[in-house]
Amino acid sequence: MKIALVFPPFFLQPLYNLPPLGLLNLATILREAGHEVSVLDLVLAIRTGELATGSAIYENAARLILDREPDLVGFSAQCATTPAVIRIAELLKRNRPQTQIVAGGHDVSFVPERILERFPWIDAIVRGEGEATFPELAAEYERQGTPSSISGITWRSGTGIHSNPERKLLCRLDDIPVPDYRFVPPLDVYRSACGIPRSIAILEVGRGCPHKCVYCSESVMWRRTTRTFSSARIVREMRMLRDSFGAECFLLAYDQFTADRRFVEDFCRSVMDEGLSGTPWYCISRLDSVDRTLLQTMREAGCESMCYGIDSGSARTLHFIGKRIDRDILFQRVRETTDQGMTPTLSFVIGFPEEERKDIDDTLELALRCGVQGNSNPLIQLPTVLPGTELHRRYADRLVRSADTYFSLGLEFDNGTRLAGDTRLIESDPVIFSSFFNLPCPGVPLEELDRIATCFPLLVNHFPTSFLLLVHALQASASRLFCSFAGQVAATDGKDSATLSPDDCRTQLPSFAEQALADAGVHGWSHIPQVCSYEKLSCELSGGRVREATATARISSGNRWTPQQSGRALVEEFRFNIPAIIDDVKKGVFLRNYEHEPVLLVFISRDTGLEVVETNEFGRDLLARCSGSATVDGIAADLYSSYGAGMDTDAFRNECRDALTALEKMDIVSG
Repeated sequence: MKIALVFPPFFLQPLYNLPPLGLLNLATILREAGHEVSVLDLVLAIRTGELATGSAIYENAARLILDREPDLVGFSAQCATTPAVIRIAELLKRNRPQTQIVAGGHDVSFVPERILERFPWIDAIVRGEGEATFPELAAEYERQGTPSSISGITWRSGTGIHSNPERKLLCRLDDIPVPDYRFVPPLDVYRSACGIPRSIAILEVGRGCPHKCVYCSESVMWRRTTRTFSSARIVREMRMLRDSFGAECFLLAYDQFTADRRFVEDFCRSVMDEGLSGTPWYCISRLDSVDRTLLQTMREAGCESMCYGIDSGSARTLHFIGKRIDRDILFQRVRETTDQGMTPTLSFVIGFPEEERKDIDDTLELALRCGVQGNSNPLIQLPTVLPGTELHRRYADRLVRSADTYFSLGLEFDNGTRLAGDTRLIESDPVIFSSFFNLPCPGVPLEELDRIATCFPLLVNHFPTSFLLLVHALQASASRLFCSFAGQVAATDGKDSATLSPDDCRTQLPSFAEQALADAGVHGWSHIPQVCSYEKLSCELSGGRVREATATARISSGNRWTPQQSGRALVEEFRFNIPAIIDDVKKGVFLRNYEHEPVLLVFISRDTGLEVVETNEFGRDLLARCSGSATVDGIAADLYSSYGAGMDTDAFRNECRDALTALEKMDIVSG
């Protein structure tokens, strides 16, 4: 039987796409069963130019599929891609009526009867896990029989629709064959098409989640159980992908990666024992299932980044979601993660249907406090209502179309806008296409929430300490203060208030802060403009990320050494002890007044980020004389009268040489 497995078209420029792992699993199993199988990644086809966007994209996609002359077409449908699946399937059935069309994935698994009732050109829905179900269905279609005995499907018989019993979950994930990446183009094709620096391979580590968050379909899909592949299987697959397919980075797919400490420790040991720790990997974690020791082990095994689902800073909202977050642990874990050189993505959600403005403000303040802890990547989203979730069950009748959330983008095929046919289809059925809809929020209008979700992460990245201090100084609502700032930017630049850029933050937040403090007439808080200056300079030198970095040592010696500033270091004097103020804010201490305590800071710009170290007047003047023409002896002689009291000239010269050697190790001066 000729089978085409299709990853439907989707395009969002900031995102890179990876090979469709679920379809690779199915393709590998189906080929072993004797079928002729092809995998069409239409997301990649858009990137490479094989599939042109525009009003005819679905006709062109159907043509690419029909060129395979398939007897059976299987679609993967998730969130934003479901409308594309339905429209392409209709074209396929119209042009090749004998072709069986099947869809699977999270969204369609929870509304299968409704989909088959609405769209008669789809023959069956595979619900949940497909590795056993889909091959059985393919075999039944090949025999031209009816799938009445196949568990886990909803199917069409004439005008009737039948839902067979649920299928038991696989007992051992290791029984799934290792997916064959030869079904798709090489990884370097994905890398080139997406313009990313490394070839990324996705590996499935486990399935399931035992928790009951109201927005999550993952736990419902896997019936609140968890299963993992064995460490040996995962590591074997990593080696194969690195050595045979050129993988330079791994994305480990499993929402509960660190839930079982023994599993993580065993996996990390296996990675290191197999010499794979030099190939970085990314995972998803929970704050309450890691600590400093485990994070260090993960880092040694190659973990480069991870995602923490924070969700909300409001205790009331966390109760609504069904989630608990310990703030003290949160800040500690963020610091511990960044201390290991890993960049955590911190996910926040605003706009749940029970939230008031105070709940939103609590979340924004939490995001800012996380930003102060160190280098992180904040992600703020509006709730996405997925079929099968508690949100869908309780609020499907209240959905409205207002703002496109993170999981509803990707179908903008008509010169950056959504096709009219897609819009009509989406609006025709909020139950099926709920991920394109919004939940009204009583506390904040949806338009404002969307603006916050889009733009507030810029403040978290660039000015977290400044903005958080300003919120406390003014005793203001973080959301209202942000909207005031965005409004000022719009008025100054004459642009849409819904947009904000990093440059807007750098150029306008310091003056906004000073004016807001003056207008409010608050007493104290004179350190805030200095903190703004510090964060502005950090942004200008590093794009807003302050990191520790390992310097490259080039030890020079000799009296004829003529040190020169590398051009990557800048010394700046502040009237207040900025590092001490930031340490206070990290601890949740917000003081109205600080004594004047001048401090000299060296900003060192590196390829990996920005390092800031404290120096003194001697260090400042020493650096100022590193012109590339003055020798160590000349510099020492020049500084002796100011800093050499009580030392003979030889001893002071040696001290200058030692100091310059240390600066060279830090890559601040060169020989």
